[in-house]
Order: sequence, then structure tokens, then C-alpha cells
Amino acid sequence: MHVRRLALRDFRSWESVDLELTPGRTVILAPNGFGKTNLIEALWYSSTLGSHRVATDAPLIRAGCSRAVISTIVVNEGRELAVDLEIAAGRANKARLNRSPVRSTREVLGALRAVLFAPEDLSLVRGDPGERRRYLDELATVRRPRIAAVRADYEKVLKQRTALLKSASSARFRGDRSVYDTLDVWDGHLAAHGAELMAARIELVGQLGPEVEKAYQLLAPGSRAARIEYRASVELEAPEHDVAFLEAALLDALARRRDAELERGVCLVGPHRDDLVLWLGDQPAKGFASHGESWSMALSLRLAGYELLRAEGSDPVLLLDDVFAELDSARRRALATVAASAEQVLVTAAVAEDVPTDWDVRRIQVVMEDNDAGRISRVVT
Repeated sequence: MHVRRLALRDFRSWESVDLELTPGRTVILAPNGFGKTNLIEALWYSSTLGSHRVATDAPLIRAGCSRAVISTIVVNEGRELAVDLEIAAGRANKARLNRSPVRSTREVLGALRAVLFAPEDLSLVRGDPGERRRYLDELATVRRPRIAAVRADYEKVLKQRTALLKSASSARFRGDRSVYDTLDVWDGHLAAHGAELMAARIELVGQLGPEVEKAYQLLAPGSRAARIEYRASVELEAPEHDVAFLEAALLDALARRRDAELERGVCLVGPHRDDLVLWLGDQPAKGFASHGESWSMALSLRLAGYELLRAEGSDPVLLLDDVFAELDSARRRALATVAASAEQVLVTAAVAEDVPTDWDVRRIQVVMEDNDAGRISRVVT
């Protein structure tokens, strides 16, 4: 799989850009602040419908504009697929496949399968559990696009149930027992959708585990062994991805924690409370890993995802955003080895020296120039 064309309009710093891309390795060179990362971000958004840098869509729209457009042409096994995404301010986003409108933007998921390496990846090890949950959910969605709908349904239920919990204290004070009946209904919805999401994550972690171990050994030979573990907010004797079993476990936990939830006004049970625990030897990586070990673990998670996607069919597009500048020589070589056999690799770098010297690459230069609208980025190929 590779991207043949990327065109942007009013996306981040780009007023307009139209790039013809090729298989193999392409390096996008520019000083920091010139917009090279925005090109990678646009491709990642096309793959996942999310940014690796911000949690909402609003910052993706160029200042003063009402919408941004990302257009890609993806080639997979000789077949071309055109994907157009319109990111709107204050209204629903829109999408087209092969120039035909689709009912939901989620229908474009799976058209572009990509794996991203970025400096932000360090937060997978050092950050909050939400960073690791997002990693699992994004990878699960790239592999199985239907998971996007499961995530969306769960988020809606969680929002509604949380709002009910916040308003429930006054109803309890008035002796209004109907709040409990309403909570019973929302408990059922949360358990049903939550069990599907948990099952997808737990199954994914089971498949990722051996790949993470192998990747970490490649990146840090002789170091402590790496492993990963899914830690749920409900008691599970062993990792279990049977949806019916997980739904029953969630319902039981919700019943037991109801008083605490009503008292605090928050939902204490569900996949939004779960974590992916990263281990080095018998210690959790978070808080105990050195800077180098943390980078090796973060890269291992990305490499593991890449290998899973690769095993299922055509190579995913490999996006390397300024990551070589963050790595020592050994980790650079290990990542370069993986990238050497990928069908398409797109790399951003501030200076050419950040790219492996033995790579045969196509170079794209981003420059900044002045016009009537101010300073804008422009590509020189």
C-alpha cells in the first residue's frame, strides 16, 4: 500500500499543497515550524480520523477558515481509492470515497492503513493511561474499522451515564427512586458496548505481546525482557475476550460500585478506566524505565503494531515524524532496518543528517515565503 497523492486546503499552516508521492522512501526536509509535521498529521488523520498531537479537530483548521480539506489517493495492490475528508468548524465533518459522499466519515477507515512514529510516542510509556488506551483503540480501528463505531457508541453511553450520575444526588435527597431504574438501563448499555470494546482490546494485547517482546529485544539486546498486560477496571482472573463474560463482569462491578459512583458523580467502571501496563523485567516501565528504555518500549509498541498489520496483508504506510532526531545510533539502525523493507516510508526531518546516510531517498523541501496573506509554507520538490 502507498499514498500516490496528498492534497491539503486550509489544513493547519497550509493554505494549499498538492504532493505527488511515490513508493519507497521520501524525506520531507524543513526547519521546525515550517509545517512538515502537518503533512504527516494529515495522513495519520486520514488513517484514524484523529490527530497524534491534539484531541479535537478545531486546531486542524487554518486560522480564519471555516473548514479544512484532506484529499488522498491510496494505491493498494494496483487499485486506486480516492479519499476526501472535510473537517468543519461547528458542524459535522464530511467524507467522500472515489468522489461519492458517504453517510459517515467512519466509512473511510481502512482505506489507508498507516503506522506512525513520533516524538509524542514517549507519552505511551510516561503518560497517563489515556495515552495507552488511545494507542490500543487506534490500532484496533486500523485493523478492524468497525471498532470505530463501537468506540463512538461507548463514548455516547459514558457521557449520558456520567451526566445522570452528576444529577442523581439531588434526586436521592428527594427520595426519588426512579433514578435507580434509569441507572439500571444505562448500566446495561454501558456493559454491552464496554464489553465489545474491552474484548477487542484484550484480543489485540494478546496478539501484540509476542511482537512487543521481539521488537524490544531488537532495540535493546541484553536488556530486561519487555511484556505488556491489559489491566481492567473489573476483576478478571485471566485475560478474557469473550463479550458475554465481560458484559456480565461489567454489570456485576457496576452494581457493586453504584453507591461510590453516586457519591462522587463519576463512572468508576468500564474500559475508560482500563490501562495497558508495560513491564520491564518485574518492574513497570512507567516510573522505573530510563530515558533510553522508555524510547525502546515506545518504539516496540509501534513496531509491534506495524508487524501485525503487515502480517494481515499489504504493508501499511510507515510515517516517521522527526523520530530519528530523538534516537541514539543503535535505535536509529534498528528502526531503519524495519523501514528498509516497507513499501512506502514518509520521513520528516529538520536536517538531512537526521536521516540514515545509506538510504536511497526522494527529498521534498518545505520553504517559507511571504504573500499578501502573510507567511505561508510552500513545497519545493
